[in-house]
Amino acid sequence: MSELWHAFASTGAVAKGVLLVLGLFSLISWTVMILKVGQLRRVDRFNRAFLAEFRRAKLLADVQAAATRIPGSPLAGMFRAGFLELEAQIRVMKATQTASATGAIKSLVAVERALQRAIGVEAGRLQRFLPFLATTASATPFIGLFGTVWGIMNTFQAIATQGSTSIVTVAPGIAEALINTAAGLAAAIPAVIAYNAFLGALRHQRTVMEDFLLEFLNLTERTFT
Repeated sequence: MSELWHAFASTGAVAKGVLLVLGLFSLISWTVMILKVGQLRRVDRFNRAFLAEFRRAKLLADVQAAATRIPGSPLAGMFRAGFLELEAQIRVMKATQTASATGAIKSLVAVERALQRAIGVEAGRLQRFLPFLATTASATPFIGLFGTVWGIMNTFQAIATQGSTSIVTVAPGIAEALINTAAGLAAAIPAVIAYNAFLGALRHQRTVMEDFLLEFLNLTERTFT
């Protein structure tokens, strides 16, 4: 740790600024990664609990109670959206006195649209802050490269000033350049790995939501048509 601090202290003002910016990117991206891992684990747990309630329930009203108890599940959010659409259709049918004895609904397609909108909302919530990881992965290598170029410029300036190419002359500028290069890569590599991993997890969550959409539509069709 003391060696890192000494390396940082030995750099110039511009290099220090570059390192501070890279450090800030890295700190925020690691915070996002830790929070996102926790969020996805909770979502998996809540989805499993809600699906168990959904498949065990005899009535949609029973599932509505489960959705209230498990608000952190994207599937619960989808169910609430679909259930609200069903209730709205039933109210309209009763108001117009066109509901059949079996309580048929007017449009299954409208229910599907409500579920699709809910998928978009829940997917957007799960994707929150992920663009910052993409920005970190793409921008920090170039920020580090700027520091690298600056360090090499300092090296050439030192050579021109002192008229020497000895290791004592070129070492500070080269060291500054390499430190910035390493810092840029250290910020970018974890971010790009995490971003790709989270994209895979989000694709899985979307598949789970689309499967639940089909289950909900099947149950609705059996019950109301």
